[in-house]
Amino acid sequence: MNMAEPRYKTFYADSFPGREPRVLRAKLLAAIAGLLMCAGALVLLLVGIVTLFRARRLYAAGATALSRAILWIYGVDVQVHGAPPWPEGQVVYISNHTSTLDVFVLVALGLPNTRFFLSGFLRRIPPLGIISTMMGTFFTVPQHRPDDRRRIFARAARVLRETGESVYLSPEGERVTSGTIGHFNKGAFHLATDLGAPIQPFFIDIPPDVDPKRGLDARPGTVHVFVLPQVSTADWRVNDVITNKEHVRSMFLEFQATRGALVCL
Repeated sequence: MNMAEPRYKTFYADSFPGREPRVLRAKLLAAIAGLLMCAGALVLLLVGIVTLFRARRLYAAGATALSRAILWIYGVDVQVHGAPPWPEGQVVYISNHTSTLDVFVLVALGLPNTRFFLSGFLRRIPPLGIISTMMGTFFTVPQHRPDDRRRIFARAARVLRETGESVYLSPEGERVTSGTIGHFNKGAFHLATDLGAPIQPFFIDIPPDVDPKRGLDARPGTVHVFVLPQVSTADWRVNDVITNKEHVRSMFLEFQATRGALVCL
C-alpha cells in the first residue's frame, strides 16, 4: 500500500476543503506557465538590449500582458471594483496577500507608472528574477535582517522621490489562520510617510474554489479586486507609524467582514 497517497489526500482535504486534487492538470498548467514565463523573459531581455535597458515602463507593460496570459491559461478572470481610472500622481498601493495568484493578479492590474516590492528569494527563479528586475522591482529581505531592510527602503524612497513613480507593496506579515488578515509590517507606512504620498489600499478576494493557496492548483473562476478609500498621509509623522498602520489594517478587517455581500452584488 502506498502511504504517500493517503497523506497527500488528507493534506489536500485540509488545505482545499470540498476540492479533489487534480495533480495532472496542476502540473501541466504549471509547465505551460513556466514555459511562457521563460519565453517572456527572453523577449524582454532582447527588447532590453535594443532599448539599452532604459524603458522600464515598456518592460512593465510586457509583464502585464504576460500575467494576463497566464491567468487566462488557468481560466482566471479578474474584476476590479472602483477602478480604473487609477489615482493620478504618486501613491503607495497596498493590499492583502494570501495566495500564489496574487503576484499575477497584481501585475495584471496594470497599475500606472508603478514599481513593486518583492521577496528577494523569488529572484532565484530565473524568469521571474529577470522580469521583475527589468520592471525596476525592489527586492526585500526577511524581517530578521532589519538593517538591510532599512537600507532597501531608504534606497526605494530616494528612487521614488526622484522619479515620482508609484509603488506597490504588501504590508501583511505571516498569517496564523488561513483567510485572516495578518499583522501589518511597518515598511509601507514608513515609506508613505517619507514620500508624503497617499496610500491606495485594495482588497484581493480569491474564492476558495479558485485559490491555489501557496500551491499551483488554481481553478477557473473570478478574482475580485475591491479598491478601498484612499488614505491621506499629509499629516503623518514617523512617530505615529504604528498607530497609522493599525488604522489602515482596521480598514481591511472591516471590509473583510462585509466582502461576501459585495461579491454577490
